[in-house]
Amino acid sequence: MDIIKKAVSVLMHDGLVVYPTETVYGLGADAFSEEAIRKVYEAKKRPIAMPVSIAVSDRDMLGAVAHIEPWMDGFFEAFLPGPVTVVLPARNCVPEVLTGGTGRIGIRMPAHPFALQLITEFDGPITATSANLHGAKDPQTPDECTITHELLIDGGRLPGTPSTVVDLQKKEIIRSGADIEKVASFLRSL
Repeated sequence: MDIIKKAVSVLMHDGLVVYPTETVYGLGADAFSEEAIRKVYEAKKRPIAMPVSIAVSDRDMLGAVAHIEPWMDGFFEAFLPGPVTVVLPARNCVPEVLTGGTGRIGIRMPAHPFALQLITEFDGPITATSANLHGAKDPQTPDECTITHELLIDGGRLPGTPSTVVDLQKKEIIRSGADIEKVASFLRSL
């Protein structure tokens, strides 16, 4: 069985997959499964009130999980896929636990071929939190992914700079990260 099929099988059975992105290693679980989401919070020892981002593979999947305004397409075209997390109003299909009760969801479209293929083959969003204990250093290598998981995809050493997080409705940067200068410049132009 190839690694993508194996990873999809783990996700379909509410398991946890550590996967490479263009930033750091992510911890993937079925974003629509309460059991899988619970495992993410337990593995990371993350407070349940804190939101967890999700990863999508394309614009259609993005629109299926978040409310989007037409002007946002220019931002998506410029930065997705890429090392940017956009925070948008969540649709009702997104489990409330992932939003931390805010009604808003962070969404990544990773610019890493394995991550995109995994999400495409799974045919649904997966969690996109870093594969580390809450508050610990973001994992750049497989050895730094010490949390519980069923499968780890070795992508070698990753850059280690987390994604830039943008509240797209407010046109504000929540967390500085990769591509920060380009993102800030684009937001100023809106």
